[in-house]
Amino acid sequence: MKKLNYFFLGIFSIFVSIFYGYYGIFPIDSFLIFDSGYKVLNNIHPFKDYWSITGPVLDYIQAVLFYFFDVNWFSYTLHAAIINCLLTTLIFYFLRKLGLKSNISVVFAACLALLAYPSTGTPFMDHHAVIFSLISIIFLILSIKKNKKKNWFLSSFFLVFSFFSKQIPSAYLVIFFSLIIFANHIYFKNSKNIIYFIYGGVSALSFFILLFKFFAVPLNSFLVQYFFYPMSIGENRISNTNFDFKNTISQFKFLHLSILFLLASSFFSYFKNKEKIDFFILLILIISNYIFIYTQIITKNQILIFFLIPFNLAISYFYFKKYYNKKIILLLIFLILVISTIKYHYRFNEGKKFMELENIDIKNKSTNAVILDNKLKGLKWITRDFQTNPKVELELLNNIKKLLMMEKNNKIIITDYQIFPALINNNFFSPNKWFDNLSVPDEKNKYFIIYKDFFISKLKEQKIKNIYIVGEEKIELFIVIFNDKKNCFTREKINELLIILDIENCY
Repeated sequence: MKKLNYFFLGIFSIFVSIFYGYYGIFPIDSFLIFDSGYKVLNNIHPFKDYWSITGPVLDYIQAVLFYFFDVNWFSYTLHAAIINCLLTTLIFYFLRKLGLKSNISVVFAACLALLAYPSTGTPFMDHHAVIFSLISIIFLILSIKKNKKKNWFLSSFFLVFSFFSKQIPSAYLVIFFSLIIFANHIYFKNSKNIIYFIYGGVSALSFFILLFKFFAVPLNSFLVQYFFYPMSIGENRISNTNFDFKNTISQFKFLHLSILFLLASSFFSYFKNKEKIDFFILLILIISNYIFIYTQIITKNQILIFFLIPFNLAISYFYFKKYYNKKIILLLIFLILVISTIKYHYRFNEGKKFMELENIDIKNKSTNAVILDNKLKGLKWITRDFQTNPKVELELLNNIKKLLMMEKNNKIIITDYQIFPALINNNFFSPNKWFDNLSVPDEKNKYFIIYKDFFISKLKEQKIKNIYIVGEEKIELFIVIFNDKKNCFTREKINELLIILDIENCY
């Protein structure tokens, strides 16, 4: 029966993630890792060859999947599905180790699977970072409860992988974990196997050091792109964040409600039953939730951490049943589970709110992206900019694709439609992972000169003659980069989605 539960959860978590990965497009997010995975597959590496302020974990995992399953949309959505499956089955394992019955654990884990990765269905660094952090917390709790070597090892191991997916929330959790481990040593004298926590972190760090060493990634480039520059924009982002009622409470109301159950559970465990270990575990979970909420607020992205609700409710259900076994409370927990799962499923999976496709008729208006390329077969293509007629967008992109394939000059493509290099087998690479407002340093930023030199050097190395800008115009970037050589490039607008820059005279 236990194996059957794992099988069901594995299949379900993979299926729902892949299904919604074929459902709607938000170009700047949906195609990001597709392109970076394709880059790495072609021996083009983050920090060394393209500017990246996000972690390399997703890039390398996707490159491996492209290698084994070919460069196509299925192997892309499979990436997210595997992480969704890993989280779901580990949550079930954790709940069973905690003492929750299998049939109840399956329900909570299935609800979590529905709310975790299907909101995008394609790999995204925020999802990886939060999921790996949650897995790290799970193994930390098991370490405190069971004090086994493997749990200590895996806790820090996954925390490092979270950090190399995205810097937060793991950077905050490192500080929090240090306090937890110290308290665990002082109050519970439970330090026999803590050394394995250090071994896990060192092992994971060693993996990335060897990876960078093997691919000759310069240390200075990595430090500037992944530490120093993000810190310079992070300070401004935190200071400009509005921690009002709407941002901190209203938009997280169901998550706060689930945390209230954890708080009540901690009260019964400690003040009613004097169970210090259980109280300590619940305290870890409560504080971890608020770290997740804080980092969600300062990233200013669409909400993704609502999949913590089934997790919190599952823990609360177990402890309420253990210390305060009132059917009305247990039924209330299940009621909140059902309501919140249905609410967020329809809003984020069916409505694709995370991908800014809310209130768009995806089912009836989307069209099969095979029109653009067979690699995208089955993808239900629709974007916000062409929500009424996605075929027009695909036809425009198809014309651009044909034009790009005919162009023999050395060229790079700068676009939010980052599938183009893979579709036309273009091995000349854009020197950026993506071109949003934060990834590219502002001209006033102290790291702009470093970025500018990096960008131009990569164009020179590849002897780039033409830059094709597809979609949103990004001319301002080149005006700033080539500001000491004004009017060095010529600009030709081909259609509403394509501009060609000739930069031969800019070197």
